[in-house]
Amino acid sequence: MNLATEQQATALNLTSIAQNAGAGRWRTEAMRSHATPRLIYITKGQGRITVAGLTSGYGTNNLIYVPAHTMYGFEVGPSVFGQMLTIPAAMAAEWPDKAIHLRLRDVIAQKEFAHMVEALERELRSNGQNHSRAAHYHLGLLAVFFDRKLDHVAADTHTARTKTSAARLVAAFTDLIERDYRKDHGVSDYATALGVTPTHLTRCCNQTCGKSALALLRDRVNYEACVLLRETRTPVNEIAAQLGFTSAAYFARSFSAQTGTTPSDFRKRGAAMQQSGMLS
Repeated sequence: MNLATEQQATALNLTSIAQNAGAGRWRTEAMRSHATPRLIYITKGQGRITVAGLTSGYGTNNLIYVPAHTMYGFEVGPSVFGQMLTIPAAMAAEWPDKAIHLRLRDVIAQKEFAHMVEALERELRSNGQNHSRAAHYHLGLLAVFFDRKLDHVAADTHTARTKTSAARLVAAFTDLIERDYRKDHGVSDYATALGVTPTHLTRCCNQTCGKSALALLRDRVNYEACVLLRETRTPVNEIAAQLGFTSAAYFARSFSAQTGTTPSDFRKRGAAMQQSGMLS
């Protein structure tokens, strides 16, 4: 990812979830993380989201806050609509330091939040004087709104599930993946670091998110490979080395097993989509 792309990915921004999903399922479903926090606002539809290795259902008027460097991925069906808010690093301290899934059940609260998002979006799209400054002020108000609603999260079923021993172990595992996925580490290496057996780690992963420990690890590596192939011109052999593969051939086999296509074909298809004006 070049400097301009990285700055765009961490600046205050509001993106349609449908827009991301239209660029390919890997854009939303594959495990990934960001250098700055994200707030996902679901306005219609339902599905499942996995944050820090814990899967839960989401629906209309749900807010899912994902801290920086926290692995997540979510299903986006054709009936799902919503927005993803990129929170810049300078304002991250105003938001929680852990993942939060907040369900707005009160109609007044739903309308209040929607109006605040609309005001933020207007400023982001405006060319008026100090529009960027105004947008950041609106983001601050959203942070206050979110903080005021956290008192109702304590009794939430999802929040209770995050406190189980299995959820804590898998969350720690995803933290280690995020730190070390570019290294040639297997599940046994992560299990040793966590003081458990690979079998126990996989059992807990299956319990919290329906995926094995190996599947979570491969999914995270695969997402990064997709980003590098689509958004950079880095040669495939260099991408393989960056992601801890011992050879480009091994990387190609692993990538093909995950995506059903070769790294070169995946990159070519992305370039073709850009030329045709489609999202990539």
